[in-house]
Amino acid sequence: MERRSPQARRRRWEQKYRIVLLVADSCAAVAAAFLIHAAYGRWAVALVLPPAWIAAMAAHRSYDRSTLGLGTEEYRRVLRGAIALPAPAVVAYWLFAHDSGLLHDMVMAAVPAVAIALPARYALRRRLHRRWARGRGGSATLLVGPARGVADLVAVLRRGSAQELHAAGVCLSDPENAADIRKLGLPVLGGVGNMNDVIPALGIGTVVALPAPEFDASVLRRMSWTAAVQGVDFLLAPVLTDVSASRLEIRPTNGVPLVRVQAPNLSRLSRLPKELLDRSLAALLLALLALPMLLIALVVRLDSPGPALFRQQRAGRYGDYFTMLKFRTMRPDSEALREELEHLNENSDGLLFKVKQDPRVTRVGSLLRRTSLDELPQLINVIGGHMSLVGPRPPLPEEVEEYTPEVKRRLLVKPGLTGLWQVSGRSDLPWDEAVRLDLGYVDNWSMGLDLEILLRTGSAVVRGTGAY
Repeated sequence: MERRSPQARRRRWEQKYRIVLLVADSCAAVAAAFLIHAAYGRWAVALVLPPAWIAAMAAHRSYDRSTLGLGTEEYRRVLRGAIALPAPAVVAYWLFAHDSGLLHDMVMAAVPAVAIALPARYALRRRLHRRWARGRGGSATLLVGPARGVADLVAVLRRGSAQELHAAGVCLSDPENAADIRKLGLPVLGGVGNMNDVIPALGIGTVVALPAPEFDASVLRRMSWTAAVQGVDFLLAPVLTDVSASRLEIRPTNGVPLVRVQAPNLSRLSRLPKELLDRSLAALLLALLALPMLLIALVVRLDSPGPALFRQQRAGRYGDYFTMLKFRTMRPDSEALREELEHLNENSDGLLFKVKQDPRVTRVGSLLRRTSLDELPQLINVIGGHMSLVGPRPPLPEEVEEYTPEVKRRLLVKPGLTGLWQVSGRSDLPWDEAVRLDLGYVDNWSMGLDLEILLRTGSAVVRGTGAY
């Protein structure tokens, strides 16, 4: 029996995954159509909505290979397709039904269709990520470039628990630095000239070329030809990192594909939906959690002397100071004892002060920190407009005084009750990594990113990683 190549197996798996997406979307459309039928008593929608929904999803490229497992971009395309659904509905109306009620019902059916399709795609995406985490269905990747760039990209690939690209080997443009790559546990397989032999030997499915002074247009062109002959993907890593795909746009100019990097979207008008969502959701959560918060406050008072709430001045948007609220988790004299514990600081590489076994933390305070319940009073700060549900960590004024001009960019948005720093490790993160995540959030902010972080916050709180 002929054995399939890794590339053929991956393509076969991708086809199966697209079929699963089509089935899931069809089921969502049928379920939405029957809901509309139950509300308005119209069977015509059940016949027209599923093909119209699939056509809208296909037209907005929600089944493209480039979006598989990406999450935010995939959801964005589904939403764009749902918004455009009236177009095929109009066609169906004029060609088949000649009934104005059909158009109304098709538009109304898009709401439950989205409500069903997005969770279904999220569940399939989680299943896909678990498959990648087990080393199945991913793409063995050959990294080509300088050692420093390779090391940075490997750190990014290993940062998440589930990635489609799995670094299998490296071809260096500076082989004298091969020892640095071997320390990462990756084999160094030669230089650019060895690509042709390495790709079939390791079953490579993707080649990633990183920026290097030696890689001019002719070298990159030959590398892409080699990848094409071998039937594998060829990717170019950009010079700029931590730029979301939504901010990148290819603009051909006289045959030269230039990459346009859009400026971060930080205007007040663009962030108005975020403000409305923040304050309304915070008000709802505060109403629902009012009684539990009163009980927590009572337990804090009974556990140790001092107030239930801890108030501290923090820097908000543009560096404006505000009073941040938390449930007290330390002894009342904790600030006076900080200098005595300076030698225990776990974050000696930056401005943050964190001690894993901090003797100032009370018994109840330790539990509140592990579960992040101590941060619930910050909902009041969100309602007051000083904080957001999602954003960078709120810094202390003395930290801000030490910021470089680059780090000060994190003050362009409101600090958040949660953020990339929380769902990525919190206090376990080194200072440089925490700054990188905050700056990445500022530059790439979107409502989709906020929703994704909010969804990830629950599992991060349950894990308790870095919460001390």
